[in-house]
Order: sequence, then structure tokens, then C-alpha cells
Amino acid sequence: MNKPSVLIFNRVYPPGRGATGRVLRDLARGFVKQGWRVTIVTTAPEANKSYDGAVHVVRLKAVAKSKNAFFYLGVWLKFLWTGLFLPRHDLLVTMTDPPLLVVAGRIMARLKKTHHIHWCQDLYPDLLPTLGLKLPSFLMSVFKRLSRRAMKQCDKVVVVGRCMAKHLTHSGIDPGRVAVIPNWPDYELLGPDGAQREGKRKPFQALKSAKDIEGAKPYEELFCDKEPKFRVLYSGNIGRAHPIRTVLDAAQILAKDQPDIEFVFVGDGPRFDRLAQERAQRGLENIRLLPWQPASRLRELMESGDLHLITMNHETAGMLVPCKLYAALAVQRPCILVGPEDSETARVISDFKAGAVVPQGDAIQLAETIRNYRHNSKAWLAAHKGAEQASHVFVPAESIQAWIERAVNVVNAPL
Repeated sequence: MNKPSVLIFNRVYPPGRGATGRVLRDLARGFVKQGWRVTIVTTAPEANKSYDGAVHVVRLKAVAKSKNAFFYLGVWLKFLWTGLFLPRHDLLVTMTDPPLLVVAGRIMARLKKTHHIHWCQDLYPDLLPTLGLKLPSFLMSVFKRLSRRAMKQCDKVVVVGRCMAKHLTHSGIDPGRVAVIPNWPDYELLGPDGAQREGKRKPFQALKSAKDIEGAKPYEELFCDKEPKFRVLYSGNIGRAHPIRTVLDAAQILAKDQPDIEFVFVGDGPRFDRLAQERAQRGLENIRLLPWQPASRLRELMESGDLHLITMNHETAGMLVPCKLYAALAVQRPCILVGPEDSETARVISDFKAGAVVPQGDAIQLAETIRNYRHNSKAWLAAHKGAEQASHVFVPAESIQAWIERAVNVVNAPL
């Protein structure tokens, strides 16, 4: 009996820094373990074909840095053209980078007579205005209609949050076609239970980092502060969907009377340079910035945070779910979301009592919430306990198994 085969399209695939690429890698390896043949079509500075273990990776040439509309259109067309000439697979999976890839997927699935699952990490084109990409209303209407029509024709649409499922079903997608499967943390963050991990870096312990990106100190000096500090950690991309003004204002408030509280940002993104500029202009010595760190340092870095910070524009509720949440829960740290209360992130934090949700723009409340966790050990420990419970729920094995079960059901159903 031939092995079932799956063909997956996404612009990003490791090596890389994006959480979407890493969960794709994990899922592909999960398919392989279940006996599937896996092919991934992605992009790279140079076209090539290779194997990542047993996963066949086809890389199409694309400029790494450019992300304008013509760049995305070019990648979209390359994916469509490549998919039409690859051998037929039992299952086609499209992701959301480039935007409207689901439309190309429907064309491929129809012509190749194959099953199709759309893995909705971000909801396009709905998300575009919140990212500052203002399209004419008639174009938005056309793109949204094309996207929804394609999703209605998919065998299954896998979304990463309940808020996203609600958003889609309200726009006319059959609820029976929608499956909610949350993303998961990096395998590098998994290990001994929380009690064993605490022995390496206890909460409220000192941590020192660079004052800003220029002249950043070596990573080894991170853990050398003489005076203990309470760390509020933001790790990951700081993009247009992740506002920072509320955080900057809260840091300015706390800088006056809480020198033992520091904010540490690790990563990059469109707003990272602005963050560095604002830090310098405001003279905020309680903000430290670091570039991306390799996976070998990820767990140590994430455990160094006493609180983990997540930010979202209110308009993005139902359109994305930051993976930072699952990384923070994996190391059993309380979380603060600066963003919408009706988002998946807020619901998880609330369900497990693993932190707090602060409205965007309310810097005073954010500062008070951080101050409370710093000085109220009962509040911090209660949120830590909630995060610990959540860490046993949001694990790679559970989500990957749920994904593969749905894939098997789709492939076994008649076309």
C-alpha cells in the first residue's frame, strides 16, 4: 500500500526566526512519523531542492527582504505554477504567507483533483488594514470575496483560535468545515517539570542585557546584575500588529519609582527600530534591547522573564493569535496581554488565570498590574500556577496529533 502524501505551501520554512515556520517544521515531521510522504514548497534566496530529514523541501527563488505587494504577488504566482507541475498528492495544505494563498490552493486542488486543507495562521485580507496597508475598498471587497469563496470550498479550514473560528463562521463559512487547533511552543522549551526548572533560574532573579542594539553586550553577561531586578520580557517579532506605545508609557511611569523593574525586548520587526529610538529619546534606562537569540539559548532566555508581555492591536482580534503566548506558558510564566479582551490570547489567560489583560492605551493600568505582580507574591504565584496548568495543555504532541487526525479524515473522504 502506498504511503499517503501531503504537499504544503508556505513562504517561510526553517532555518528562520518565524514561529509559523517552526510549527510547520514540527507538523511536517509529525506527518513523517505517521508514515506520510511530505513535500514542502517554500522560498529562499536561491532555488534548490533538498531534504530536511525525510521531508522533501522545494525552495523557489525569492528576494528575502522585500515584502511589498509585487513581491507577494510574485511568490503567489510561483507557488501556483510550481504546484500545477508537481506530481499529484493526496492532500494539499496551504498556509497564509503569501496572503490569499488559499485561492491558489483551490485552483491547484481543482485541477489536480486532490483534497485541500487551509491552515489559517493569519486571516487575510482582513488583517491588511490593521498592518497599515490601505487598499481601495473595491479591492478589499474583491480579495475578501475570493478568499471566503475559496475557504468555503476547502475540505477543512484549520484555525489557531476560537476567535478566528467565530470570525469565519460569522462571514459564512460552514462551522463543520472549521477546526480549532492551537499552535504550540518550540520543542526547545520543553523539558523537566516546572519545579525542576526553577532551580536554574528562580523568579525575580537578576538579569542584565544590552542597553540598546548598538554596542550590545555579550549574551553571557545577561545574568550578571549585582542588584536583582524584576523582568518583564517581550520575545519575538514586534510588527505593525503589535503596538508598543502603551508599553513605553508604562515603562516611563515605572522608571520614576520602580528602578528594580526592567523591560527586556528580544527580537526584531518593523517596530523594533522605533522602540530603540523612543527608548533613547525618553531616556528609559529600564528598557533593554537584544537581537534574536539562537534556539540553544531560547529556554534559558524565556525562563529569565518574571512576566511575559504580549501586545495586539484591538482590531486584530479574530485575525491572528501571537505564538508568544504558548512560549510563555511552556516555561510557566505569568502573561500580560495588552490588547483585546475578546481575543484567543485573552481567553486562554483568563481560562487558566495565568495573568492579566490590559486594554491598549491604558499605560497606568499596565504599570499598576506589573507593580502588583512585582510586590504581591500571592498574585504572582497564583498566575504562575495557572501558567503551569496551561503548559500541560498546549503541547506539540496534542496539536500535531489533532492535525493529523483531521488530515486522515479528509483524505479518506470522497472528493
